[in-house]
Amino acid sequence: MATVTELKAVLKDTLEKRGVLGHLKARIRAEVFNALDDVSEPRPTLSHENLLINELIREYLEFNKYKYTASVLIAESGQPVVPLDRQFLIRELNAFEESKDNTIPLLYGILSHFLNGTKDGIQNTFLKGSSLQPPNPNSGRQPSGREQMECFLERESCREAGEITGQKF
Repeated sequence: MATVTELKAVLKDTLEKRGVLGHLKARIRAEVFNALDDVSEPRPTLSHENLLINELIREYLEFNKYKYTASVLIAESGQPVVPLDRQFLIRELNAFEESKDNTIPLLYGILSHFLNGTKDGIQNTFLKGSSLQPPNPNSGRQPSGREQMECFLERESCREAGEITGQKF
């Protein structure tokens, strides 16, 4: 007969393999935070910059299906429950998007911009569509954020290698 310790280990391993354990831990953290949150204590006023930064982070979290983390961010920061309009964010950042695909979070475009750098030393905030592809509606599952970032970084490495060797990727 299995000991309680062995049973716990098997259960933990099974939940990890199914991808459930991380989800459960995040949900428990969010629920504990909500239970402990003192609603009588007013939140500090959000600065304009913090409002924009929090919204960029929320868009990223929701895209990657980190909904419990996003809910904690909203509750803890005092961010409005209704997301800010994407076009409003772009205007406030004095940026523009080259890509018409608005399913990829703006943070990916910002990251792509800074990873690519500038040739003339002038920093314009230019949000190209990231090299991440939007989820394929015909596929069985959406790639995880980590898988998408690995794909993105791999493409960037190939692009940089091509610049060095003169090849196009």
